[in-house]
Amino acid sequence: MKLRTVTGLTVGAVATAVAGNRLLRRRAGSLENPLPGVERTYRWRGMDVSYTVAGDPDARDLVLVHGIHAAGSSAEFEAVAERLAEDYRVIAVDLPGFGRSDRPPLVYSATLYEEFLREFVGDVADEPIVLASSLSGAFAAAAAAHPAADAVERLILVCPTADTATERPWLRRLLRTPLLGTTAFNLLASKPALRYVFARDGYYDETSLDDEELAYAWRSAHQPGARFAPASFAAGTLDPDLDLATELAALDVPVTLVWGRDAGLIPLEEGRELADAADVELVVVDYTTLLPHAEHPDEFLAYLDGALAAVGGE
Repeated sequence: MKLRTVTGLTVGAVATAVAGNRLLRRRAGSLENPLPGVERTYRWRGMDVSYTVAGDPDARDLVLVHGIHAAGSSAEFEAVAERLAEDYRVIAVDLPGFGRSDRPPLVYSATLYEEFLREFVGDVADEPIVLASSLSGAFAAAAAAHPAADAVERLILVCPTADTATERPWLRRLLRTPLLGTTAFNLLASKPALRYVFARDGYYDETSLDDEELAYAWRSAHQPGARFAPASFAAGTLDPDLDLATELAALDVPVTLVWGRDAGLIPLEEGRELADAADVELVVVDYTTLLPHAEHPDEFLAYLDGALAAVGGE
């Protein structure tokens, strides 16, 4: 093949990738707020962080922190947020780099999220219950354990983990590159890919994932800057340097772990071992995996009410 032909094919492929990436961004459009309530902005280290507040201003504060993945956002709590707001002042945040918050091209780290949660919770809530999902559960535990942290009344952690992947910094560098990284991330965050991941890891019954939820996840994953925070997650460089059982055992606030009985990515056996090692309560929700609050909100809320009532929380 002549050099001129190879060069022409390469230029054509690059042009096609650039055009395709731009088209996807235009198709995604802006991202609406998925939750009921009043949207507010928290200014943190030069970033505008979006959060939604709902419920009686005089009720106990409940902070909701979504999990970390390519399409992560506070939409994870859409099925339960309105009903939780009947009893609590609900504060649902889109973490920096996700959802409707700013997504600058930072090298995101566990320390960044731990410090963000410590400062955010201290500034916008008063001795709240914090409900956090998967990797964010470890961030919330580390934030609550910090000597400078304001008081947290209770932690409720859904399938928490501090160990998601072997570190692969090269993958983060790849996904951060302007053309190749954007193209690769768009493939990883395509609707078929997102549906596959939700069906494999998030839901016991994949039909529980409706088309609107998938469409929102896709739009969230195609906002400007969407690849930067997930790049660190995919590379394993968001995992905090801590032993989660030791961290939880050292906390002087009650902790409840909530686990989907059929979770595969973070199996229930790990949940039982973590609960035993940290001497904390474990609640198991049947026919769910990593997102019991999204798949079976009625059962999740019933277990949650029982867990809080058992320690005088109601």
